[in-house]
Amino acid sequence: MAEIRVINISKRFGETVALNGVNLFIPNGIIMAVVGPSGSGKTTLLRIIAGLETPDSGKVMFSGRDVTQLPSSVRNVGMVFQDLALFPHMTVLENVMFGLEARGLSRKESIRIAKEFIEILKLKGLESRYPHQLSGGQQQRVAIARALAPNPDILLLDEPFGSLDAKLKEELLWELKRLWVERRFTALHVTHDQVEAMSLAERLAVMKDGRIVREGSVSEVVTNPRDEFVARFLGANIIELKERDGGLYSLENLTVLYRKGLQAIRIGFYPEDVEIGPGIKVKVTASSRHRSGYRVMVRDGWGSQFEIWLSSIPKETFEIKPKRWFLVK
Repeated sequence: MAEIRVINISKRFGETVALNGVNLFIPNGIIMAVVGPSGSGKTTLLRIIAGLETPDSGKVMFSGRDVTQLPSSVRNVGMVFQDLALFPHMTVLENVMFGLEARGLSRKESIRIAKEFIEILKLKGLESRYPHQLSGGQQQRVAIARALAPNPDILLLDEPFGSLDAKLKEELLWELKRLWVERRFTALHVTHDQVEAMSLAERLAVMKDGRIVREGSVSEVVTNPRDEFVARFLGANIIELKERDGGLYSLENLTVLYRKGLQAIRIGFYPEDVEIGPGIKVKVTASSRHRSGYRVMVRDGWGSQFEIWLSSIPKETFEIKPKRWFLVK
């Protein structure tokens, strides 16, 4: 394992600023997820950590060692790419063996370790198949096995689950989390999917316009996203309440207690953190089944639309209130 420290990294591609003074610390043995919209700099950051891109300025440190100018081949990093990049002319066994033999292990030892990871990733019986003979989920498992078999210090995941259906994605995320619990590698997972990130990672960083705008444990970032961009990116709804009296802030029948004298506050809440009761009057505009309940799109009296999750829909118009909320600056 290795800790990763990114120090004031900047990178431009022509006139485009991909990264602008990024600082990030990933402790030894931790899975860190970096999320953000397309073009926010996530993949560029990962490629610089991998050694596939060179920064214009700044440093990349692995456990105190400056690796900024070192090629990818000597960084002991395993990567799972978005397009998987499996070798089409190699079997499952040969794909998983590739990194082992490249590091100088004997063929016998490479086969032994490769078969171990093939079994761990539930690929036993598929050793002689080629990538085109596998399902998408099986190809994904081969890519993960190939990345982990050489025992890298760091595992880098570049949106590798984006093309999978929800059930298969959930299964593979659990499988990867189980492997991490057993083997405790350091990992960086880059994705635009917040749910995917939070189900795998212990720490979360949110990027915008080449900068990290919020970073912390998953629970810290989710319960206190701080600003509007992070809150909305994580799926929160935001409303404004006016001060009514000495620290009591209200909107229609919804009232919360906070520090007095602010005139108005904005609070955020997630779709799952609402209940029916005295609060904001809303009208249903659309709904769909969601597991044991409903995903409901509603509109309030000011024309704002937002999504909530309910176990049932009482009627077309009703009132809701957040069970949990956070302050938004």
